Amino acid sequence: MSTHQRLAARGLVLPPPPRPLGSYTAVSQAGDLLFISGQLPLQDGKVVWQGQIGKDLTIEQGRSAAELAALNVLAQIDAYLDGFERLDHIVRLDGHITGAQGWYAHPTVLDGASDLFRDVLAEKAGHARTISSHLQQPGNTAVILDVIAQIRPA
Repeated sequence: MSTHQRLAARGLVLPPPPRPLGSYTAVSQAGDLLFISGQLPLQDGKVVWQGQIGKDLTIEQGRSAAELAALNVLAQIDAYLDGFERLDHIVRLDGHITGAQGWYAHPTVLDGASDLFRDVLAEKAGHARTISSHLQQPGNTAVILDVIAQIRPA
């Protein structure tokens, strides 16, 4: 089953890749590595999930924010590579989570992204990851994901 078929099985379709919100590129390649700039839970150019998880948003809403941001990561990879055939695997996922003071369920929120990658990328999904906590982020977004992926030669 292809990545697009696995997405469809989950009722998901890749959105157009979000345009950068500043003076940078969405994807930068160095050798066989792709560096995907911070992806937010954007839909139609707007941040869908805003605020602090644990105060303004529930853990489930935070997971949804992480999943939407991960969907945007996949859209960037798909557009850059013209498909997923050359994707070897996700190497690293860095999750920047906006959490309320005294709230500590960051790993559960970031699992929303890791689980999406596992479900739709299968063996290409294995990754190391880190989590950073923030009291606020640009656009008042709840989640930002940075990803490094390894690709195969064309």
